[in-house]
Amino acid sequence: QVQLVESGGELVQAGGSLRLSCAASGRTASMTAMAWFRQAPGKEREIVARITWSTGSTYYADSVKGRYTISRDNAKNTVYLQMNSLKPEDTAVYYCAAANWPQPMGVITAAAAYAYWGQGTQVTVSS
Repeated sequence: QVQLVESGGELVQAGGSLRLSCAASGRTASMTAMAWFRQAPGKEREIVARITWSTGSTYYADSVKGRYTISRDNAKNTVYLQMNSLKPEDTAVYYCAAANWPQPMGVITAAAAYAYWGQGTQVTVSS
């Protein structure tokens, strides 16, 4: 089992920045990739960014490219999401997720491809 704990969500004005953190514990050696998803009220959970644990290869949703940066600290078993130029439409609960298998590229955006989830952290962007 892997436990994930997110932190860093808060209320911020449009145009501002936030950094989310996700600390992993437990069987972290089994992790192959970590990702950030978000879910706004009335909407489906969607992937925001993903990073592979070994190579650091990244993926970003089109809606956040150029504004968000995902990174990892293997020594601390922590993944970060730096969010800049925030918009009101970025408001959502942000979830950290971890995969424990070598995901084919065709499934990396699917929530079902991730075995472990954090409890979520609220990000609210005011206009």
